[in-house]
Amino acid sequence: MGALQSVSEKSIHEFTVKDAKGRDVNLSAYKDKVILVVNVASKCGFTNSNYTQLTELYNRYKDKGLEILAFPCNQFLKQEPGTSQEAEEFACVRYKAEYPIFGKIRVNGPNAAPVYKFLKKMKSGFLGSRIKWNFTKFLVDKEGHVIQRYGPTTPPLAIENDIKEALGKA
Repeated sequence: MGALQSVSEKSIHEFTVKDAKGRDVNLSAYKDKVILVVNVASKCGFTNSNYTQLTELYNRYKDKGLEILAFPCNQFLKQEPGTSQEAEEFACVRYKAEYPIFGKIRVNGPNAAPVYKFLKKMKSGFLGSRIKWNFTKFLVDKEGHVIQRYGPTTPPLAIENDIKEALGKA
């Protein structure tokens, strides 16, 4: 199929991704959860505020059905230079992240991760489908459909009402 393959999946639950240790994770494990998917980086100007707020949101809503899926990405000024395991350790130690930190991926270009091709196809952004920068966020409903896309400058706490609505707790 090659780099120009079309994305035919209808739900994020149809994808398998790698965790930070290289093991396969089937995203069907997150059925019936509201998911916030974020491309993260440890050396970005948005790192501190985003990781702090993501951890706050996760702690507040994890027992109500929220899952945050963080995908380290080194595509933007090489702001995630280490290994996948180093990215995971950074988030878990420094920001007390308890949500999954996956293996490093590409979010743009011909080698973009299939799950990101799907997300971008479902909700294009200000610059078309391509991801503009670190900490772009996608809110996904319990059935695995993309509800909304938020740019890097939208802080996680600014989308709390959307998360509550998706959880059915508005």
